[in-house]
Amino acid sequence: MGDTVTLSDYFGKKNIVLYFYPKDETIGCTKEACAFRDEYQVFADLGAEVLGVSGQSVNSHKSFAAHHGLPFLLLSDEGNKIRSLYGVPPNLGLIPGRVTYIIDKKGIVRHIFNSQYQPEKHVEEAKRILNMFDQKEKTAQTAVEGS
Repeated sequence: MGDTVTLSDYFGKKNIVLYFYPKDETIGCTKEACAFRDEYQVFADLGAEVLGVSGQSVNSHKSFAAHHGLPFLLLSDEGNKIRSLYGVPPNLGLIPGRVTYIIDKKGIVRHIFNSQYQPEKHVEEAKRILNMFDQKEKTAQTAVEGS
């Protein structure tokens, strides 16, 4: 069994990119995970942690992460309880949905992106929103310094 991950551990420290995906080692999910991997440093530079969630086992996730060199955690949601709590809708009533949540440092969901068939777009959308956070933070910091 893997370790339990609690999002509140990140609050006050990092923004969170929480992405739900259908299944390890499928074409779209591999593209999405590898796109997050390839941009992982950008997310880190923007003060964010990436976390992937799907219904496969911890062992499946370990294998998937090792196979593709993923530098972020994949969370096992066997039984899809977390998926349900977040209201991630299934696609065509059968396939687990692909939805990305951007959660700020206070723990507030600030953006939701849902696109089953454009897995790599989730990465671009997450970067876009985090860049907006970064700009607002810099503007606020400049205003404080100028007072």
